Amino acid sequence: MKILIVDDSVHVHRQLQVFLASDGYSDLVFVSSATEAFRCLGLEGDGHPPPIAVDLILMDIEMDDIRGIEATRRIKGEPSFTDVPVVMVTADTSPESLSKAFEAGAVDYINKPIRKIELLARVRSLLRLRQETLTRKAWEADLVKLAAELEHTNRELQHANETLARIAASDGLTGVANRRYFDKTLAQEWRRAQRRGLDIALLMLDIDHFKSYNDTYGHQAGDTCICQVANALTSVARRAGEFVARYGGEEFAIVLPETDLLGATLVAQQALAAIAALGLPHAGKGANGHVTISIGVASRQVHQNEHWEPLIRAADEALYLAKRQGRNRLEVAEH
Repeated sequence: MKILIVDDSVHVHRQLQVFLASDGYSDLVFVSSATEAFRCLGLEGDGHPPPIAVDLILMDIEMDDIRGIEATRRIKGEPSFTDVPVVMVTADTSPESLSKAFEAGAVDYINKPIRKIELLARVRSLLRLRQETLTRKAWEADLVKLAAELEHTNRELQHANETLARIAASDGLTGVANRRYFDKTLAQEWRRAQRRGLDIALLMLDIDHFKSYNDTYGHQAGDTCICQVANALTSVARRAGEFVARYGGEEFAIVLPETDLLGATLVAQQALAAIAALGLPHAGKGANGHVTISIGVASRQVHQNEHWEPLIRAADEALYLAKRQGRNRLEVAEH
């Protein structure tokens, strides 16, 4: 470890070098003034030569340019030297002088004339503490780095989980909710409505004459048609909690929380208009020239001990009725 000796006496330099070398300390830097010490530590000058890193400073109190106490105060005022111990080397051990030295930031003092046993005991103790401080700081830096890496990993994991959850809940063709998400979320919305005595509505929708569309245009065009219909239906399910799901094949469902039968019927009318606005040609058997949909509408005010299956069944029956009545229309389920 590196020791900086600041003293204007050549005799003291030689004495300290001999004493310290006898205990294996050879990385020593000697300067004769506080100004030189500032320059060595990078506190003055233009950075040439570059500043040195030291682990212990032995500072003479009485020097010609700047007293050691003032030099210590300046050095310890720099954040980079907060943990570098400064030991005053002095013949003045008066309480007033030592008090000022400690106030300036010194951690200990050595009497002049210097006694080898005292010097080495101080140096060993302070360098051991310095090493422990450096080790602790290295551990703290490693912990900070590890914490940052862990936080980054957690963010990536959270993002990956959100992506997987989104994929698991989405229909692979259309991007709207899939049947699994429909079943799970309808059950959740039903229980919420049950707790609060709210209405919940369901639209079941089917693309009319879709088999003949596939027979006429091919399955790839059929997939494109399904996607366009899904996008159009999404445009009418705009309120919070409302969502479109692909129920199966060419069949879709729209869940409308807190919606009575009148509100659900209005949404169904908007869905019919949205599909008509697409203007998708359909020259297949049974079609009227364009792609249309049929819709079954059902709504319930949810009470305790009721299940959502009757709501699905009612919307399905209304959809079947709409198809039987000529398609391209909506029918409302009877309570």
